[in-house]
Amino acid sequence: MANKKEMTVPLLPLRGLLVYPTMVLHLDVGREKSVQALERAMIDEHLIFLATQKDAGIDTPEEDDIYHIGTLSKVKQMLKLPNGTIRVLVEGLSRGEIISLMDQEEFATVKVEVFDDPDTKDLEEEALMRSLLDYFEQYIKLSKKVSAETYATISDIEEPGRMADLIASHLPLKMKDKQDILETFNVKDRLNKLISVINNEKEVLNLEKKIGQRVKRSMERTQKEYYLREQMKAIQKELGDKEGKTGEVSTLKDKIEEAGMPDSVKETALKELDRFEKIPASSAESAVIRNYIEWLISLPWTKSTEDQLDLKRSEEILNEDHYGLDKVKERVLEYLSVQKLTQSLKGPILCLVGPPGVGKTSLARSVARSLNRHFVRVSLGGVRDESEIRGHRRTYVGAMPGRIIQGMKKAGTINPVFLLDEIDKMSSDFRGDPSAAMLEVLDPEQNHNFSDHYIEEPYDLSKVMFIATANNLSTIPGPLLDRMEIITIAGYTELEKLHIAKEHLLNKQMKEHGLSKSNLQLRDDALLKLIRMYTREAGVRSLERQIATICRKSARIIVSEEQSKIVLTEKKLEDFLGKPKFRYGQAEFEDQVGVATGLAYTAFGGDILSIEVSVNPGKGKLILTGKLGDVMKESAQAAFSYIRSRAGELKIDPEFNEKNDIHIHVPEGAVPKDGPSAGITMATALVSALTGRAVRREVGMTGEITLRGRVLPIGGLKEKSLSAHRAGLKTIIVPKENEKDLDDIPESVREELNYILVSHLDEVLKHALVGE
Repeated sequence: MANKKEMTVPLLPLRGLLVYPTMVLHLDVGREKSVQALERAMIDEHLIFLATQKDAGIDTPEEDDIYHIGTLSKVKQMLKLPNGTIRVLVEGLSRGEIISLMDQEEFATVKVEVFDDPDTKDLEEEALMRSLLDYFEQYIKLSKKVSAETYATISDIEEPGRMADLIASHLPLKMKDKQDILETFNVKDRLNKLISVINNEKEVLNLEKKIGQRVKRSMERTQKEYYLREQMKAIQKELGDKEGKTGEVSTLKDKIEEAGMPDSVKETALKELDRFEKIPASSAESAVIRNYIEWLISLPWTKSTEDQLDLKRSEEILNEDHYGLDKVKERVLEYLSVQKLTQSLKGPILCLVGPPGVGKTSLARSVARSLNRHFVRVSLGGVRDESEIRGHRRTYVGAMPGRIIQGMKKAGTINPVFLLDEIDKMSSDFRGDPSAAMLEVLDPEQNHNFSDHYIEEPYDLSKVMFIATANNLSTIPGPLLDRMEIITIAGYTELEKLHIAKEHLLNKQMKEHGLSKSNLQLRDDALLKLIRMYTREAGVRSLERQIATICRKSARIIVSEEQSKIVLTEKKLEDFLGKPKFRYGQAEFEDQVGVATGLAYTAFGGDILSIEVSVNPGKGKLILTGKLGDVMKESAQAAFSYIRSRAGELKIDPEFNEKNDIHIHVPEGAVPKDGPSAGITMATALVSALTGRAVRREVGMTGEITLRGRVLPIGGLKEKSLSAHRAGLKTIIVPKENEKDLDDIPESVREELNYILVSHLDEVLKHALVGE
């Protein structure tokens, strides 16, 4: 048991500090009462009681503000410092407990009960001391905050209580834990507590060591990277590359942040940028990644133009750029009207079909101008590789996105007018079918997340207004055709061509050739002759070339100062362009036997077709010449079979096929010709040749024939009517079922042509042949 005794001594409250018995340390004392207590102690036996405050922030502690267990200490030395505080050297003697506290005016004194540790020790205490020393030694090895000399000093101590207090003074414990050990009067309990405390500290130190090693490894790696980067910067600086890859990565990161990409695409771009940063600049992969990131940055993701939803303005622009073409203009204005009402509409997919030179491409450009959208054109003529549309995968050398993504980059907005020119000229081979790849592009239900092989991220094409152009619908695959809205542009009448030449083509060519109206004037009669006798086309491309020729020749005359102003009339036209290339009106000059005029529809618009039949003595052969396709050959066979079955009624010798060879010829044999609409023309020419009755020269005809003589409907009536009008025909015989198509024919053409609707070959012969 500990020895007890009572005494009264001055009290010195300590802030954030605790003194164990046998412990010697310096204290700085500054509070007035504390200074008085020290001076009192020096007068008496140099004894003072040190008790720790519960709250270090209190300047004038009361009895409840200090721990009642403290240390009776001896003041060994006092020294006044220049700043007014006193530095004292104290030595802890024994534990003590405050019995009562007497707060005097100058300082506080306490009556304390002092406890001394017993001098003897038993075997258990000896064992505990050894265990504590072992643990403390392990702690010192881990901590390295206690010197080997300190350990040697402690290990020489024989008293267990003193050893425990000295070890406790070297441990980094919280004040509460230190006070707990101070309050443990029983030596065995004190030893056990310290063993437990040191064991915990060991665990903490082990964890700290692991964390420290991990942090060190991380720091070493970071420092190594930093060092290498600094070296790289220095090398790049020496080589003249001031910013190097670091500046490049920073710039690319800023651009990615500003690009407005969807989150998924942005995540991919940043991941690729991270790879780019880690790969050496000399690596081939580095250039591939950089190229990919730059494509992602350069694509428009959110940028769009605002549609000009002013119908009147849009209509004025369309009329200003193009004469006629009412259906297309009407469709664009309908789109704008719906857009104005809904404020959101998927871009329509239009397909302008017509012969060359009718203004399909320039019309698409005008549509973009009327909508206030950017315009981009992609030519699909001759494309035979699917990768041209979808792009190449990045694993290939020289991989690039497809034409659609390239076009979107060129447009710079997500809602341009995108022209797919010559969509009927695509073909396929072993590298895939590009028309199949176009299905996703032109499907309004799918193109909101179009997938390009190079970009590999979904791209929204739903706001794009796609306009395709084609000369011939028959070469476009059905599924692709089904996704587009077909608008047919048949060609222009003479009056329309005259207006286009005066208002558009002439002004354009004069400007390009440096001429003005004061230098050159083309009279209407000259333009009309130019249209009729120097061009024969559905569009106006040849017409523009001829006008360009006139402008060039005029420029030469003006520059050589032969003439300052040229007025070109019909008579002077030959001086500029030479003899007429075509005969105006290709109708026959007189009614002829065995010659009928048919109407044909080609990729270059409508045309007329003369079909000649000659009957010669022979053995009944049917000879077909003129490079006819299978369908036209079958039409000839069908007409021949019908005439044989009706020979008696048509007043033809029933045995004509056994006594004669019949030769059917279509002139211009080098030009391939095919289609079903020549059936009634062949039949009429055959009947004319066999009966000797002439065919009316001003009559043209079109229609398919059956073995029973029925006349079936045909396509392209508008184009055929325009060609008949150009050729100077006056009457056209057409199938009765085509009556609905007459509304599409321009009024100026309809007024000058007499349409006869027929449903049987007998009606055709009645109107086509001369006589009864």
